[in-house]
Amino acid sequence: MRELLVLGLAKKAGLIEIGEESVSAAAHRKRARLILSASDASDASKRHARAYADTCGIAWALLPLDKASLADVLGRGAPGMLAICDWGLAAKLAALLAEGEPEKYNELSEQLNIKVERANRRRRETAAHRRNVRTGKRRNND
Repeated sequence: MRELLVLGLAKKAGLIEIGEESVSAAAHRKRARLILSASDASDASKRHARAYADTCGIAWALLPLDKASLADVLGRGAPGMLAICDWGLAAKLAALLAEGEPEKYNELSEQLNIKVERANRRRRETAAHRRNVRTGKRRNND
């Protein structure tokens, strides 16, 4: 499954938080972009992950992967929940999930794509502003 490759890449890049405490901290610091729960996670774990997502305004999804396959790719013992801390990786994972099960993950994929576009637009505007300040350009208020 290509979803596992994206999760492995996020782990190598340090853009993933694993476990309830790490996910909670990332969500409350507004660092998490997508909170995920394993398919065989306990009901309490799924409920907590959903609560973190709802409280902090972050997208949440139930992965079609079990804790054993997540543990294999992440190198950690049976994580019930995890958070991806990068817009691009979160959108890519959602797109891959939507390819497999469009009726379940299409809305999530579209929602994250919109957020990625907004983040990229803000990044371009910030870069343009810094460039304008550095070169001395002024805004015309005519």
